[in-house]
Amino acid sequence: MTGETPVYSGPDICALSAVEVVDMLRRREVSPDELIAASQTRHAQTDPAINAMPTPCFDRARKAARALSPPSETRGALHGLPVGIKDLTAVAGVRSTWGTPALADYVPEASDPLVELIERRGGLVIGKTNTPEFGAGANTFNAIFGATRNPHDTRLNPAGSSGGAAAGLAVGQTWLSHGSDHGGSLRTPAAYCGVVGLRPSPGLVAGGPAQGGYITEGVQGPMARSVTDLALFLDTMTGFDPRYPLSYPADPAPYRDAVTRAEPADLRIGYMPDLSGESAVDPEMRFHIDAAMSRLLAAGASVDIVTLDLSGMRRAYYVQRGLLWATLMRDIEPEIRAGFKPTLEGNLRDGLALTMDDIIDSQLIRSRLYDAVQGVFAHVDVLACPVVGTMPHKVEEEWVRRIDGKELSFYMDWLDCGFLATVLGLPALSVSAGLDAAGIPVGLQLIGKPRGERDLLAAARAVEMVFGGPLPVIDPVIRHA
Repeated sequence: MTGETPVYSGPDICALSAVEVVDMLRRREVSPDELIAASQTRHAQTDPAINAMPTPCFDRARKAARALSPPSETRGALHGLPVGIKDLTAVAGVRSTWGTPALADYVPEASDPLVELIERRGGLVIGKTNTPEFGAGANTFNAIFGATRNPHDTRLNPAGSSGGAAAGLAVGQTWLSHGSDHGGSLRTPAAYCGVVGLRPSPGLVAGGPAQGGYITEGVQGPMARSVTDLALFLDTMTGFDPRYPLSYPADPAPYRDAVTRAEPADLRIGYMPDLSGESAVDPEMRFHIDAAMSRLLAAGASVDIVTLDLSGMRRAYYVQRGLLWATLMRDIEPEIRAGFKPTLEGNLRDGLALTMDDIIDSQLIRSRLYDAVQGVFAHVDVLACPVVGTMPHKVEEEWVRRIDGKELSFYMDWLDCGFLATVLGLPALSVSAGLDAAGIPVGLQLIGKPRGERDLLAAARAVEMVFGGPLPVIDPVIRHA
């Protein structure tokens, strides 16, 4: 980590953790209206520089605060804490665009079931966070709102597709923010912005498009500034919902309890520096992640390099990605599809061109990889690897075309460190492993056992402890090209 003290000039309460502020709300030491006002102030201070939350709805949040009722259960209760919702998820009465031109002025009458659940448990939606068009891509920009910028250096991108959520958290606009993940859309922005993002097991968090109810690859999940705050938001977001066929009940014990048993010396890590050669990782990122493993080893954790046959991982991922887009978009209104950016249209065409052999092969690959990884989990608690194979690039660069001398041919190729967890349906998260010499966050990906969120959160908190985290809230570092 760099030795410089970060600058923060916002309201004091915006720099506190979500857990601290929720406890203050519960004790009535602060009111929801005071938090909304603080968040609005911080949004005004920071959003012109980073464009994280282009559609605020502070008046709606104030109205919701007046209608708050005492929570029927304490687990996950937010008691009036403001939160952000990604602009791929409907919020009743709020402009919800999905980042696509044809929906630029769309205002839904009903909220997504996940938003309903968050509000029922005391969350106050204060705005929609920026995303690439329909979440396609890991650089957060769209034709409606433009680009979101990395708060640690505004010349750089914050990744995506939950880039607005991550950037807003880093500067204190919100205490918690919702995201979603397919190829790393929660994990990569968390890594680049120095926050925490969890891709849960499929079915643990119910929400998203109904026509994707049987798809396991795209999931909804929590983002926060710390692992403890993340566990609180996971408690808020979980619970069986019969409207979603894969939905299942949360663990009976609160996830927030899991972080209290974190102990670095008890952690057994299986380290995969480049996923057995299947993922593109440049020397700089390899240096940072190797250094993180050395720190964890010095703190008492066991770290063993794991080598597995992961061949076919990328093919299986791209087939499943194609199935997702074909399922969601085949019957979409022509006027919406007509405005798609080229990469999104390409996703849909690839999905519609899949053959039965493609689908069968992907399922066979997934089964083989799952068995191989299960064998490793008999000896380790988590797998560790880079979240992404390179540090942030310039915001104008839509996707990375070259890593470690290798030419990349597809706009998702540079994200392939995130594919394993998606293909196998495993929980995974990004946790900060400090800063590089330029002050840019370095994220470490941890992959957990099947439905192993509790152990994964404990492991992430242990990592956070070793690196002195979480990172503090900052003012945007405004730099010009």
